[in-house]
Amino acid sequence: MAEETEQFLVPQDIYLKAGIHIGTKFRTKYMEQFIYKTRPDGLSVLNLQKIDERIKVASNFLAQYAPEDILIVSRRENGWKSVKLFGKITGSKVFAGRYPPGILTNPQLDKYMEVKILLVTDSWPDRNAITDAIKIGIPVIALCDTNNQSNNIDLVVPCNNKGKKSLGLFFWILAREYLRKRGIIKSDEELKESIDDFTEE
Repeated sequence: MAEETEQFLVPQDIYLKAGIHIGTKFRTKYMEQFIYKTRPDGLSVLNLQKIDERIKVASNFLAQYAPEDILIVSRRENGWKSVKLFGKITGSKVFAGRYPPGILTNPQLDKYMEVKILLVTDSWPDRNAITDAIKIGIPVIALCDTNNQSNNIDLVVPCNNKGKKSLGLFFWILAREYLRKRGIIKSDEELKESIDDFTEE
C-alpha cells in the first residue's frame, strides 16, 4: 500500500479529510465502476485511487489548453469560491452561478465567450453549459458523484462534487497541477494559496 499512496497527488489523509470520496445514497449504472463500497448507512464510497487517477488525467488534459481557452462552470454555490480562485490563479474563465444558455453559442449575448474546453462541477445543475459545449463541439470534463449520469461527458472525474472541502481540495490540486504542467511554477513547487483559501467558509 505504501508505494501506491506515494503516487497520490496529495497524501491520502488529505483526500480523506476533505471527504472527496464520500458519495451519495444513489448510484447510477455508469458510476458503479468508480465505487469502492457501500457503507452500512447506505452511502456509496468512491475509490480514492480512481479519483486520483482521473484528477491526473483531467490536469494533463487541461494543461494542453491556454488558460483563456478554458471555462469552468459551477452553478452549485459550494464551488463558487474554489472556481473563482482557480480562475484568478490560472487565468482561465469561470462562471459561478446560474449559467444562461447561449454564452458559448450566441455572439449577440453580452457574456458571450469563446473557449475550447469546459469543466463543470456537476453535470446536472450545469447541464446548460454542457449543452452549449456539445453544440460547438468542445470537450467536456465533469466532476461526477455516485448519482450522476455521464451522458455527453468526455472525461468523468469521480468525486464528492457537493462538499465545500471536497471541491476546494479538487480545485487546489487542479490549479497546482495545471500551473506545474504549463511551467508557470516549478514541478515540485506548491501554490502560494492554501487548500483552505479554496474552501468556502
